Order: sequence, then C-alpha cells, then structure tokens
Amino acid sequence: MGIGRFVFTPILPMMEAQAGLSAQGGADLAIGNYAGYLVGALLGIAFPALTRSSIAFRVTLGVLVASLALMPATTSVVAWSALRLLAGASSALVFVVAVSAMLSGLTGTTRHLAGWGFGGVGAGIALSGVLVAVVRTASTWLQAWWVCAAAVAILAVVAWRLPVGEVRIVEAAGLQQRPRTGKWFTALWVSYALEGIGYIIAGTFLVAAIQYGSSNDIGTMVWIIVGITAVPSCVLWAHLARRWSRPVLLTASLLIQAVGIALPALFGGAAVALVAAGLFGATFMGVSSLTLAIGDHLQTPRAVALLTCGYSVGQILGPLLAAPLLHSGYSQAMLLGSALVLGAAVAAALMCLRFPHQLVDNTSGSSA
Repeated sequence: MGIGRFVFTPILPMMEAQAGLSAQGGADLAIGNYAGYLVGALLGIAFPALTRSSIAFRVTLGVLVASLALMPATTSVVAWSALRLLAGASSALVFVVAVSAMLSGLTGTTRHLAGWGFGGVGAGIALSGVLVAVVRTASTWLQAWWVCAAAVAILAVVAWRLPVGEVRIVEAAGLQQRPRTGKWFTALWVSYALEGIGYIIAGTFLVAAIQYGSSNDIGTMVWIIVGITAVPSCVLWAHLARRWSRPVLLTASLLIQAVGIALPALFGGAAVALVAAGLFGATFMGVSSLTLAIGDHLQTPRAVALLTCGYSVGQILGPLLAAPLLHSGYSQAMLLGSALVLGAAVAAALMCLRFPHQLVDNTSGSSA
C-alpha cells in the first residue's frame, strides 16, 4: 500500500521532465489518487464483508499491481488520473483489510506490534524512493513505473495468504450512558480534516519542491528519509502516549510537521531538505495513529469512519487549493500546507481544554 499510493511523489519530477506532465497535470493525478482513496474507504465502510474476504483482498492486490504497470501504456492525463484513482481505491481497501487482520490477530502483550504494522506504510514509501533513485540513473519514467509495479507484485505474493478475518468487537458497557464528548470530537475532526489538506500538499509536492531548481538528485533521497523515519514513528508516539496526554502529543506533532513542511519553502540546501523530510516522516503517520486513538477514547459512534472521511476529503481539497499556486514553483503551495497544518494544531490545542482524560476506553481499558 505504501508503494502503490505514494510512489507517484518520487516519480513526479521524472514525468515532468520526460513525459511533459505539467504541474497542473500532476495535481490532477494527485486528486484522482486521493478521490480513489476516499472511494475505497467508503466501500470498506458500506460493505464490511469486503474487509473480511480473502477473494476481495487478492483481487484488490491485483488491481493495485495493474494500476501501476499500466501507467507507461499512455500519455493521457485523463487515463493517468483514472489509473491513479484505481490505485487509491485499491490502496485504501488493502489498508483496511490489512489493519483488520492485524488487529484481530494481535492480543494482550502483542498489541504493541500494531505500531510496526502501521510502519509498513513508511517502509513502502522508503522502498519506492530507493527503487526510483536506482532507476533514475539509467532509465526513464516508464521503467520507474514498471519496476515499482514488479515490487508491488512481489510483495503481493508474500501477502497473498494473509489471514483475513473479522475484527473482534467488544461491546461497550453502559453504552446508553456514553459521556457527552461531542465538543472534543468536533475539534478533533476539524484538526484531522485540516491535517488531511496540509499533509497531502507536502506528501504530493515535497520531492518536486526540493528538486525544483536543484542540480543534484536530493529529491529522491528526501523521499527515502520520509519513509525511513515514518517506519518507527507510530511506535515512538505510542510509547510517548504512556507518559503524556495524547491531545498534547497530537498538538506537538502537528506543530513539528508544520515546521517541517515550511522549511524547504523558506530555506535552501541539502541539510534543510533532509531535516524537513525527517520532521515530516516522523509525524504524518503518528498524527493518524494519535487521532484515531483519541477518537476511540472519546467513544464517539463510528469515530474511525467519520475521521477517515474528513481526512480523505481533505486530501482531495489539498491539490485543488495548491494548484493555483504552482505557476512559479512550489514554495507558496508548501507554505499553504504548513499554514493548514498549523491550523490543525490550533484545533488540537483547543481540544486539550478540560479534556476528559479519565474517560474509560471500553475496548482496551486505557485512557488518553
């Protein structure tokens, strides 16, 4: 899923240089991918049987591989957008099925391993960066897509027999006396939706922004750093949550991410680029894991579904808002992304006011 959904970011500069893809075209492809992700997430919500079907899981893996392998078969932005939509939808379903299988298989003392499972997305990002970096030196954008499609096919073979099953559902005791947590959840939803807009601007254009006007190949290295730092990030933030309030940690992580997104727009140089990549990679998956944990703690019905939809809609809006700012480079778009993530931090900070920390999480017995 990490490769299928995010590989477009390191390939984007190659397609701009070799395939004549414009900045607006790149934004259109990004919108197609994120719209597909929303469609896939909604399908998983509307048809929960899909998340428990081995057949659906394997078909989705095949669609994901095909969506990458067919990219070199055309030079039409419309066709590319359709393929990225398929990649987004299949990535979302693969993610939902994998998370469902992971959570149903981890119990008790092994539940902490879920953080490493989420880190698989970061590993896919890093691997996509490595593959594109290797291909870039001797081949074209065509070979980049084929090599990454082959990598996804190999990983699909490994994942083929994933024990797909139903997630255990523990009924909440005293559900009818569920505490009123709506104002905190509203702030959380706004924060996550703003994060979806701001993060995806950086996630789409970070490599191109750093590569823009640079004579070296620092952009691909930046994407590898993003993936490497994302791998352990969920584990790190979960460990910190044992000692600190999750809303406070969420606010801190969003502030750090806002700085990381703004850095390449304000300063040049390889060192700044690598620091920005590290800050972004260490926070974007952590923000998701912290947000979903807080939503679960607040015991809001269908919290994950509501948060995921807000986040997904934000990802569609991000490239649309950024597109008018791309005519003279990527700096203004990156500053916009940073400002939106800063807004998400403000919403998260408001949630900290009199937050009900001792509210019992009926599914795990923990508090936020």
